[in-house]
Amino acid sequence: MNYEDLLGIKNKVVVITGAASGIGLATAKLFSHLGASVALIDINEEQGKKVTNEINIKDGNAKFYNCNVTLSADCEATAQKIEDDFGKIDVLFNNAGVIRRKTVVDHTEEEWDLVLDVSLKGAFLLSKYIIPIMEKNGGGSIVNTGSGWGLKGGDLAASYCAAKAGVVNLTKAMAIDHGKQNIRVNCICPGDTDTPLLRDEAKQLKHDEDSFLASSAVDRPLSRIGTPLDIGKGVLFLASDMASWVTGTVLTVDGGGLA
Repeated sequence: MNYEDLLGIKNKVVVITGAASGIGLATAKLFSHLGASVALIDINEEQGKKVTNEINIKDGNAKFYNCNVTLSADCEATAQKIEDDFGKIDVLFNNAGVIRRKTVVDHTEEEWDLVLDVSLKGAFLLSKYIIPIMEKNGGGSIVNTGSGWGLKGGDLAASYCAAKAGVVNLTKAMAIDHGKQNIRVNCICPGDTDTPLLRDEAKQLKHDEDSFLASSAVDRPLSRIGTPLDIGKGVLFLASDMASWVTGTVLTVDGGGLA
């Protein structure tokens, strides 16, 4: 058996949110390189179209969709457009997220709503409209992006911890509800990963970016922070046929940080 048979990714249609940068972009490139068609979703249209063109030049079949995952109408229309363009949806990677490094006292209501809406409501809305499309095709795989801080608390990140903990348990509930439709639902929980989001955290906390990233690696057994591709490989496993009997689970990819 070759790797293509093991993965079962070739010719699949993969939808990725937050795909214009960071983990989403690395995952889109990985899936495309392995023969999947990729639908990249983001609100950053300029960057999204740029990286989509780069993927198409190198590997093949990718399209960009400008969609605000916090809006039901956007999600419904985008899901339908992707089905119209590709004919099916096999994999959904709910990856879009934002962070605000504040306590509950310091948060504004608008900041709290933003973080919960992008990470948690966004996963709900895209899943709501894509699951029926998957079901018509005989099943599929959903991977939600949680966080190490969805499994334990963290300082100055109340809304983010709440959102990611919600994603973790939403994953388990969805796995129970949709297993009968042959839809597997799993959660990947990254540790600190070198992405624009992590570098934005440094700015919010008024730290030097490089020093902040270095400090994030100090206590990890593998002595480094993650790369977006590290996380993408975990998503690939959960979405692939190698995980054909895996659903409702949480895969922590953090260099041993939680250990």
